[in-house]
Amino acid sequence: MNPTPATGAPWDQDRADARRAAAGDAEAFERLYRRHLGRVNALACRMSGPQEAEDLIQEIFVRAWQKLHLFRGESAFGTWLHRLAVNLIVERFRSATARRAGLHDGGEGVMDVLQARPSRPHVTLDLEAAIQHVPPGAREIFVLHDVEGYRHTEIADLLGVAVGTSKAQLHRARMILRELLT
Repeated sequence: MNPTPATGAPWDQDRADARRAAAGDAEAFERLYRRHLGRVNALACRMSGPQEAEDLIQEIFVRAWQKLHLFRGESAFGTWLHRLAVNLIVERFRSATARRAGLHDGGEGVMDVLQARPSRPHVTLDLEAAIQHVPPGAREIFVLHDVEGYRHTEIADLLGVAVGTSKAQLHRARMILRELLT
């Protein structure tokens, strides 16, 4: 990381690179991309699974490039990018759910998940793998709450659900994970 001459703080470098990138500087955007790829990748993998993560990452950074002019620098660039990424993932999740709604009831039941579990009791799934076995709605809320640190009120606003729904889905996800990991 090459610090900016002024203070050298990464957030200052991000702010400067964001301004340059918004003005069309592709090299500045590439520096932002390299600094934030790991966090965006981890978020995309946790919320969508590794199969979809690569497409999501590309879509997130394309959207960031398109919306850089909206970054005001009032918060850290990483915070802005994280929010943009979560919003895009939620948007994609909603459209996929809407497409599936016409095909079936929209999700796996707990029994489907548990029956798909390997029959060898000595095999313990790690948390990342276990999260992928949680139905999408519950997984999304679990990741937002327990991994990313969002409060239920924030999740409710973000996803357009009731606070009680957020709490119930979090409980469901935790119960499934507890069963899968024990």
